[in-house]
Amino acid sequence: MRMYFKGLEFELIDGRIVLTDCFKMAKCKDKDKKKYFNLVEVQLAGENHSSHCGAKQFESSETNHLKYISYSETHNRLEIVQASDKVSVVTTFLAYDDTRTLRVWSHITNSTDKPIVLEHISSFLCYGLGENGTESVDNLYLYKFYNSWHVECQPVRLSFRQLGLFNGNDNRSMKRIVGSNTGSWSTKEELPQSIIEDTESGQYMMFQIENNNSWYYEISDNAGLLYLNLGGPNTTANQWSKVIHPGCGFGTVTAAVVVGSSINEVVGEMTKYRRHIVRPCKDDKQLPVIFNEYMHLSWDNPDEERTRRVVPSVSELGAKYYVIDCGWHDECDYDVLYKKVGKWEASKRRYPSGIRSIVDFIKSHGMKAGLWMEPEIIGLECEEMENYYGDECFLYRNGKKIVTSNRKFLDFRKEKVRKYLDSVIAKLVEYGVNYIKFDYNQDCGAGTELDSDSLGDGLMENSIAYCHWVESVMDRYPNLIIEACASGGQRLDYKTLSIHPIVSTSDQTNYKKYPYIAANILSAVLPEQAAVWSYPVESQGMDSFDADTFESVNARIDKEQVIMNMVNAMLGRMHLASAVHLLSEEKRALIKEGIDYYNSIVSAKKSALPYFPWGFSDFLCKKVASGFISGKTIYLALWNLGGDGVMEIDLPGYNVKSAKIAYPEAADEKITRGAHSVRVELGAGYKARFAEIEICPQT
Repeated sequence: MRMYFKGLEFELIDGRIVLTDCFKMAKCKDKDKKKYFNLVEVQLAGENHSSHCGAKQFESSETNHLKYISYSETHNRLEIVQASDKVSVVTTFLAYDDTRTLRVWSHITNSTDKPIVLEHISSFLCYGLGENGTESVDNLYLYKFYNSWHVECQPVRLSFRQLGLFNGNDNRSMKRIVGSNTGSWSTKEELPQSIIEDTESGQYMMFQIENNNSWYYEISDNAGLLYLNLGGPNTTANQWSKVIHPGCGFGTVTAAVVVGSSINEVVGEMTKYRRHIVRPCKDDKQLPVIFNEYMHLSWDNPDEERTRRVVPSVSELGAKYYVIDCGWHDECDYDVLYKKVGKWEASKRRYPSGIRSIVDFIKSHGMKAGLWMEPEIIGLECEEMENYYGDECFLYRNGKKIVTSNRKFLDFRKEKVRKYLDSVIAKLVEYGVNYIKFDYNQDCGAGTELDSDSLGDGLMENSIAYCHWVESVMDRYPNLIIEACASGGQRLDYKTLSIHPIVSTSDQTNYKKYPYIAANILSAVLPEQAAVWSYPVESQGMDSFDADTFESVNARIDKEQVIMNMVNAMLGRMHLASAVHLLSEEKRALIKEGIDYYNSIVSAKKSALPYFPWGFSDFLCKKVASGFISGKTIYLALWNLGGDGVMEIDLPGYNVKSAKIAYPEAADEKITRGAHSVRVELGAGYKARFAEIEICPQT
């Protein structure tokens, strides 16, 4: 018996249903080996993990005991039910009409009359990677999307052999290729996504795991076969386990998978899918330009005088929102601010006229106002709020409140936490605030032992509660834009991004290094969500807030620095910053032109698909090109980062009808079009331009 669904093929073998073909990229020619295939992995505490497995999450205790029960299919949804004498498992595949990407998850129910402890359950599992299994390890490559502070979204392509899988064992090895995160910063070391390339078949498989805390994926071997296992946290890797009482259940995190013939194709299909799962935000539909006072201007030390001085100038440039970042609150010195945060009351010391007054001032200049918060923590020395919340409102490990980087972490399962923060949000909205930046500047670790079955269970439950709280705020205030930030891009996961309309992609402070992030980021974040800093005026240091003058700024900031900063933010969302009020009119005109051009391509961006003509970039590249395709136009950012500046861009599959430098309009660089290519001569040094290339498909 065989069943088919949207590129998947299932077979019934000895009463078990298995996934035997995944988009033609994961399958098996050897019929005798199909008995090793599985649909879901389930490990229960105290039950035999029967295989010689090491740390691998395969052939778990219930996996081979699950028997096929039923199969239910509608137009875009498939549900498969399996059961053992202990549990039943429903695995769901969800499709969409305009993309081949499938969303998948499982739900497990305890069928016994006693509690069971779940230690691992997969969200998605497929066997048969590589046409010849472990003999294909030199033809299979994994793009691991490394990620960290200031160096977000850095894909690295390595063969399975380079990652430690070999073809020397006909049975199985103990080696895993692993991607994993433990903690509340979901992407502090790696993004929960990867691309598998099969050079034999020419196929690419892209997947993502959608969780804002711990997650895990594993690629390994069994019986000469290679498999992929995607899921949320588990006991071995993440200190997670979950007690399931009789008749109760647990749902896995969701995952998404797609196969295509190129990186551009699979990222494009994943982009279409991501647009389906993102919560709409009415006031963010036009992707407004946001000015944030933090970067290279006020840093952690804003004040009323500086804000009033900068606002008129920013308004003249065309920004639609003006955000005051960390420091609008509390009366302490800025260098101890993070130790004191938690009350979220306006600082009279910094804003003697009051926050309402400064919000009104921003609005009088035609912009909407925003403020920063870090709602999930209080400062180590914020005794007033610690006393208010009481000991029960914090995350605990080993009997102590978790303390990291001068922060204690709040437990959003507690009503008292949610109610206080609701009152804070209500007050900010009453002030007239239309935008709030939710930051999160430290990782709490494996989780909390308070009111939980394990550290990981406490972390997951708290993370779910936090997401529900954020959505409740959005429900109450549909005109409020809430930005997600976690020391830049330490939460670039699609659980977070399915809720927030906009996310900070990095805290990178060097405009010459930001292109390496901006060029890759559309592989991980929708263009309409990916906020990139543009700070044309690089400051002299965090402690020199107002040391710059008109003369000193214009002596060191040239037009090319302004242009590169604008190009950096052109592919995603523009977060303008820095002392732009001190620039000459000629340089300010370049900023205004950049904002006007950004606004002109908003409608194209909202339906665009990413395009990487040279593949992904890294910090060794001297020349970088990245863009997106919308309709019959490729919008392309071009950066010369110390190279010779000659950019040869092949565009296979397309006829080039025209090409131009779109920003800056007065650019005199030569752009030459071939039949299926363009050549741009930027010249030596650090320079950037933004191009438009009119195309039609090659026949």
